[in-house]
Amino acid sequence: MLSTALTSHPFPLHNHHHRRPNCKSFRIYVVKSSSSLQDIKKIPSVQSDGSDERSELLTSWENIALPPVTAAKRVVLVRHGQSTWNAEGRIQGSSDFSVLTQKGESQAETSRQMLLDDSFDVCFSSPLIRSKRTAEIIWDSRKEEILTDPNLREIDLYSFQGLLKNEGKAKYGAAFRQWQIDAPNFIIDGHYPVRELWSRARSCWTKILTHGSKSILVVAHNAVNQALVATAIGLGTEYFRLLLQSNCGVSVLDFTPKTEGGPPEICLNRLNQTPSSPIATGRSAGRKASMRIILVSHGFPQNDVEQGTNPFSGDSPMNMLGVIQAQKTAELLLDVKVNTIVSSSATASVETANAISRVQEAADCLGADCVPRYVETKQTQDFDVENILKHTQKDLTGSQPLQHGWLRGYEDEITGALWDQSGVAWKSLLDEELKEESETEYVVVAVGHPALHIAMMGHCLNLTKEWLGSFHLDAGSISVVDFPDGPTGRGVIRCINYTAHLGRWSIPITRSTLDDEDF
Repeated sequence: MLSTALTSHPFPLHNHHHRRPNCKSFRIYVVKSSSSLQDIKKIPSVQSDGSDERSELLTSWENIALPPVTAAKRVVLVRHGQSTWNAEGRIQGSSDFSVLTQKGESQAETSRQMLLDDSFDVCFSSPLIRSKRTAEIIWDSRKEEILTDPNLREIDLYSFQGLLKNEGKAKYGAAFRQWQIDAPNFIIDGHYPVRELWSRARSCWTKILTHGSKSILVVAHNAVNQALVATAIGLGTEYFRLLLQSNCGVSVLDFTPKTEGGPPEICLNRLNQTPSSPIATGRSAGRKASMRIILVSHGFPQNDVEQGTNPFSGDSPMNMLGVIQAQKTAELLLDVKVNTIVSSSATASVETANAISRVQEAADCLGADCVPRYVETKQTQDFDVENILKHTQKDLTGSQPLQHGWLRGYEDEITGALWDQSGVAWKSLLDEELKEESETEYVVVAVGHPALHIAMMGHCLNLTKEWLGSFHLDAGSISVVDFPDGPTGRGVIRCINYTAHLGRWSIPITRSTLDDEDF
């Protein structure tokens, strides 16, 4: 239900170890605040003997191994609803003075309804009021106790906490600017907050994965949920703010045991499925995004029953489910004005693209004297990955399509060819479709095979083909990439594998796809 060599905006993926700051002592900051006044009170320095929790948190996150699992686990992450300090534009960090607004309570209620039919064995929550209240609303009448874990608290921002953002800029100048543009190396009060967060998040996985439950709900915060997602799939602090977490956004990770033991296989099943539309005009990582690529996975294709082939390995038209999914996607995209639609030449992709185009063009012509708007629609062979996948020597007869991590099952030659072609496709989207000179929002919709979009998101994040099995996409899903710094800047992933618009034509978040009957 989710997804992700050439790139025009590289930033290197490093497997480096962060140097630990010299910290024989550290200060704890308590922020007391009302809507108009903040007083930061310094507590006397606490001496560290090198063996306390702080020393553990400063250990480079790469050194903290994920524990093995004996059975498949699904972890659903939810960010808290809008808080009073979110609404005020105040820096919260790990302070505990804000509560949910009425909008935040409504968002949590919507998330509760989204997850109503899903079976969870346990709920972990941050102890902070805004998060715990969100967990209580979602958990509702379930009998099991909510387990709070202080390591799930939000990022520690020390002296920044309680300040309005304009106050932080005025008071701290260069330090605040570094927090905005170079957060991994940002230092305040002798601390590297993002580095500390990554180590703390990686440590959280030990408690979560060693719990006996198979289906786990975790309710926490924006930055810590980013860190949980990133550290699970092996991404470093340079990915901070690139994996968006909106208020009450839902992200899902699947953990599967390896036959040889050791850390589990991990797949990001979806990222940031929100109570509201993921494509409504908004900000990415706090910045206005005027350029956007929306990756649409085509609707479910017909299965060739006689040959017993996987329906996603060839060129088949959509079945009735796929037609419904394409129409639902077209209706969702009415929230934006699409400028260009680019699709694969495969039949299911062309059908999906045509459905989107028809709805977009008709949307501006509902009045008696309106003139239909033309939406440029084109096909490109760069998107045609079906011809690559069909050359696999694997026996696909009777296999379930699009189960999580499914691309790991293909031969290296197949994934290598997929990776190379998707790199060309991604570069062409950035170089030829996004308009650098556009002063208003410019939206490109790319329609293709889920494997293509998984790979293109990998290129967007500057990964390698070894990450192909770490992302998942469902038929009819959308994934959104914003470019607040233009097509030559880093892409911010707004959501991956969003399927809420499909309603009953989707797959429930916590329902395993491994044992499902075919559609």
